[in-house]
Amino acid sequence: MSLDHLVYATPDLETTTTELEELLGVRAAPGGRHPGFGTRNRLVGLGGRSYLEIIGPDPEQEAPAGPRPFLIDTLGSPRLVGWAVAVDDIDAAVAHAREHGYDPGDPEEMSRRTPDGGLLSWRLTPPQRAGHDGLVPFLIDWAGMRHPTESGPEVVDLVSLRGSHPDPEAVRRDLAALDVRLDLDEGPNPGLTAVLRGRHGEVTLA
Repeated sequence: MSLDHLVYATPDLETTTTELEELLGVRAAPGGRHPGFGTRNRLVGLGGRSYLEIIGPDPEQEAPAGPRPFLIDTLGSPRLVGWAVAVDDIDAAVAHAREHGYDPGDPEEMSRRTPDGGLLSWRLTPPQRAGHDGLVPFLIDWAGMRHPTESGPEVVDLVSLRGSHPDPEAVRRDLAALDVRLDLDEGPNPGLTAVLRGRHGEVTLA
């Protein structure tokens, strides 16, 4: 398994994109729309097949029937809400996790259109099932399809990714069931923190 992407959710995609551009010195590339979910995204590469997904409401879509994913409807400001790890066989990875005491949920089929009209498709475990306030990642399987990093978004360095939780040992047990590692500290409020380094220096997302 390897880091696929970090999820940075925001109530206003364009405002957050501009703020990150000023801080990092790179412009997040358009990703695409998620029909039926009322969201769209922008991407910043993190090197290799890893990226930062900035996701927010899509004003050109009708409001979805249910809440938008990643707590977007409740956010007052941008927040690092989760992360995804890439797997080659998501069904096998889910079965392994369940055998070791953690249930990431049943894989779902997803797709979106890119700005150039292409189609990206993938399978993932439900992000809303990701444990411990997003500290345990959801799984994603691109099944040999085109990856978002192949569209060539500008790249920054991921300096570090850490988590904090009142009971880090409980988080570590679920991470172990997925064969995933994350640096964890004990703290009162669960959450992820990532440090990125761009042309203008380092930026902390939390």
